[in-house]
Amino acid sequence: MAAADNAKPRLLVVAPFGSYRTAPFLEAVRVAGAVPVFASEGTSPLVDPGAPGLRLTFADPDGCVRDVGEEVRRHGPFAAVLGLDDLGSEIAGVIAAGLGLAANPPSALRIARRKDWARAALAAASVKTPWHRVIDLEEPPQAAAAAAFPYPLVLKPVSLSASQGVMRIDDAVALHASLARLGRLLDNCARARPRLALIEAFIPGREVALEGLLTGGKLAVLALFDKPEPLDGPFFEESYYITPSRLPAALQEAVREEVERGAHAYGLREGPLHAECRINAQGVFIVEIAARTIGGLCGRLLRFGLGRSLEEVVVRHALREPVLPGRPEGAAGVLMIPVPAAGILRRVEGLMAADRVPGVEDVVIDVHEGQELVPLPEGSSYVGFIFARAPTFDEVYGALKTAHAHLRFVVAPTWRVQPATS
Repeated sequence: MAAADNAKPRLLVVAPFGSYRTAPFLEAVRVAGAVPVFASEGTSPLVDPGAPGLRLTFADPDGCVRDVGEEVRRHGPFAAVLGLDDLGSEIAGVIAAGLGLAANPPSALRIARRKDWARAALAAASVKTPWHRVIDLEEPPQAAAAAAFPYPLVLKPVSLSASQGVMRIDDAVALHASLARLGRLLDNCARARPRLALIEAFIPGREVALEGLLTGGKLAVLALFDKPEPLDGPFFEESYYITPSRLPAALQEAVREEVERGAHAYGLREGPLHAECRINAQGVFIVEIAARTIGGLCGRLLRFGLGRSLEEVVVRHALREPVLPGRPEGAAGVLMIPVPAAGILRRVEGLMAADRVPGVEDVVIDVHEGQELVPLPEGSSYVGFIFARAPTFDEVYGALKTAHAHLRFVVAPTWRVQPATS
């Protein structure tokens, strides 16, 4: 470490190797005047020639605490520990607790990563949450399908993200087929453990997303996003996020209060959170609360006072600095471009036309020629993102829709060779 860095606070950033969140957080730590140390599971923990790193075994939390403790003894203390992804946040909480730093309890972070535990915690705290039941996918699907459930339902795995495996169910026949489909999905997904599913009542209404920061259990809203298109199934692919929300101020405050109550039910007290809520005549229902920032590249939408990024606001908060982000001017939005069809991507047409739409700031295509595209519910990613900024909500929404209409994805069918049978 350079001599000039010795006086700077050190911040341990925990993330899975290769996380897309790493680069913007690395820059944010440096802008905040701290020294980043990245911890990951990769064979090489370094993400940048100038960034020191640690290689940890996330499956051994006690070992992580020991290894970080040795790093502290050799090179000095950390001012804070920050987890970037769901798993990284849980490991960061364990490490922070071991170092005596302010952080969310590891038990709360585990609840935030498991949909069944989260539903149970919300129900126990009398936070509005749908009727739900846990299904063991090791059991025959016909047993669950024969039960008397209040249709329509939503079926989802307890431990995946990005709407993977989430399906609307309208009757017992569909439930039987969807349980079998989800079982096959989990059989092919290394991350899917345990093999449990959650069935819950479908909550009608509009959906919003909240980006916030917890300080001693008090929730400050950084942004509230409207989702202007209905998410009623059969699958629940995210699409448009636009901020600021057009909800009345009183309803926005009701969303903030309910998310804060939900965070307390989990046991969350510190740091960033991203929440999804449904709103109808019965009130605000928590769909999920994640103890991390917004997923994908969507954090690029948020630029606060003095040009601060979302990542810088989160880093300065972790370093216990006063954070007064202010409100961005005008409106901003993102379209998470859905997978258009299953198959092999040949090319993407219309990019220049999409990029020239007034209000569009960037069109990012994350897939490449020759890559297999897998739609929901088996898939778990988007083909890219369109970002727009304009004076009004409607102008942003229109720019995103127009840009998307210019894009054409040329997809070839996938031919799979079946093994010969004797």
